[in-house]
Amino acid sequence: MPTGKGLPDAVREGKRIGCTAVQVFTSSPRMWKSAPPTDERTVPFKEAVDETGIRALASHDTYLVNLCHLDHEIADKSARTLSEELSRCSAYGIPLVVSHMGACTGQELEVSLQKVAEMTARILDETPDDVTLCMENTAGQGTSLNSNFAEMARLLELCKGHPRLAVCLDTCHMFAAGYDIRTEEGYQQTLSEFDRLVGIDRIRLMHLNDSKKALGSRVDRHDNIGAGEIGAAPFAFWVNDPRLVDVPMVVETPTENEGHEKDVETLRSLLRA
Repeated sequence: MPTGKGLPDAVREGKRIGCTAVQVFTSSPRMWKSAPPTDERTVPFKEAVDETGIRALASHDTYLVNLCHLDHEIADKSARTLSEELSRCSAYGIPLVVSHMGACTGQELEVSLQKVAEMTARILDETPDDVTLCMENTAGQGTSLNSNFAEMARLLELCKGHPRLAVCLDTCHMFAAGYDIRTEEGYQQTLSEFDRLVGIDRIRLMHLNDSKKALGSRVDRHDNIGAGEIGAAPFAFWVNDPRLVDVPMVVETPTENEGHEKDVETLRSLLRA
């Protein structure tokens, strides 16, 4: 939800359009600096949560974070920024933080994964236990990590299966990375592969987004549900899968012309009794 009018308003607006789960940015996604979580900020937010009853909450960290950047200063700044995000979310009472983790520009994949794992272990050790870090699968644009499930599995292995390291699955990213989830057979094969490599129990959040770009394009461009290359019908697989019944699902789609509201309505229309 947009936070231009403040975090409390974002939760209330989510309630107005029919959401039972809300994702926000607690700071600008394109800046390193962020405001501290003072009582002046956190109390009104918690009041909005109590008022709406929406407790399935997530935050997305800044897009600048790259835990394996070749420049050590930027890598360390990324770790500090992500650590601050987790601590800030603890103060707000937001239990999930989504992160793209990093990109392996100029270095081998395994080296990058080991750097990310080292930073991640340190971040989890120094942040509150009531917030889970959800690494998000990516479209594979550029050198972004985690465009395939094997890389996510490797990070979990390197972090010794840390209980506070989980996964956020994004349908647009999955599709753009080459996972064809448009048919039930393709959906089942994709989720079976994920379960074999990572484990469905690691999914703590879903991003349900259509894709403006074609299968395997490796381009991250979200579209409204049913308006893109995936189409509306395949989203019924996700919202009706009993294995995902406790997983919050949010849309990160274009907001023009009441886009979010219409997308939530579309997803609800796909629910079976």
